[in-house]
Amino acid sequence: MKILMIAPQPFFEPRGTPFSVLGRLRALSELGHEVDLVTYHIGRDVPVPNVRIFRTPRIGFIKSVKIGPSVPKLFLDVLVFAKTFQMLWNSKYDLLHTHEEASFFGVLLAKLFRLPHIYDMHSSPPQQLKNFEVTGFGPLVRLFEWIERRVVGSSNVVITICPALQDHVDQMQSAVPHVMIENVGSEIDLNVVPQGRMEEISRELSALGNRRIVLYAGTFEAYQGLDLLLDSAQIVAKVNNDVMFLMVGGQPEQVERLQTRVDQLGLGRNFHFTGTRPPEEIPVFIQASHALVSPRTSGTNTPLKIYSYLNSGKPIVATNLYTHTQVLNADISMLVEPEPRAFARGIMEILQNPTLASMLGKQAREHFERNYTFQVFLQKTNQVLQLATR
Repeated sequence: MKILMIAPQPFFEPRGTPFSVLGRLRALSELGHEVDLVTYHIGRDVPVPNVRIFRTPRIGFIKSVKIGPSVPKLFLDVLVFAKTFQMLWNSKYDLLHTHEEASFFGVLLAKLFRLPHIYDMHSSPPQQLKNFEVTGFGPLVRLFEWIERRVVGSSNVVITICPALQDHVDQMQSAVPHVMIENVGSEIDLNVVPQGRMEEISRELSALGNRRIVLYAGTFEAYQGLDLLLDSAQIVAKVNNDVMFLMVGGQPEQVERLQTRVDQLGLGRNFHFTGTRPPEEIPVFIQASHALVSPRTSGTNTPLKIYSYLNSGKPIVATNLYTHTQVLNADISMLVEPEPRAFARGIMEILQNPTLASMLGKQAREHFERNYTFQVFLQKTNQVLQLATR
């Protein structure tokens, strides 16, 4: 099958939706399909067999795209639409697969060119308007709710990435089939980390001294709850001053803001910021850690990092919110209330109780093996294709 996939994202960059796009590409390739991907001019090429990447024209003044809705994204989406139309006009495809807001025009193009359409739903557009505080203007939010319902109802099949979105689609009472495929299809192979980089990372970790490492890996957006983590770290450091909070991720300006706050709190010796690192390096940092944290305080989608955390077999401390509990439970993680003292207690309990830490890590890994392997990912992807083309 020849598939045209539309990803209105900077691909590839190490963040949520691009990771998901990469997982879809790897699965479709593994299943023997050919995929042409249309995406932004921003990002680095990732070689995947049977996949070709087509980018929009380079716009010199747009060098990055922030997470969430934005004016530059709207401008780039117009270029994505034009590129998609051109490719559909010039080549024959068997299926159109759109991610996020590309579905808005994807359903129209699918009807025009008489193609089955898969809508890959990573978030709810009207919810994004609220979550990223783009607008609270009621009529605009209701317009996006109407568009969302039309897109779901006009697609052949919808992919959701977590139970929250699955429930959201269920509430629309649409007859269109939908399948939940969690974002675990882009796990990184440690063998792809060059030996020279491994040595550099080892030296970086050695420089931290003989410290117990609490790792946060991910973006530094406000909803990730990093202010909660810093407040909790104050409490932890008073009791366990040998703890090092290893912060992997963040854009330079975000790292600078948090580093300034860390210094103001007198926690300079307890924090180390690496900045954004290539995704293949993240498992190295995870394996060097004693506890993994996800202090997210808002949103409903499952953080992508949770699946890597589970796969590692390391103990997890996370806020007891639906964003986590739709995947995590008390048997495989330390779930705590989203306030500093509770989060600090959760971290300290893991660090001070090796037996508990080992048990939670072991059960987390077993949970991953039962539910989130690449083989399960492939089976669900094939199910989606069969539903879309029946």
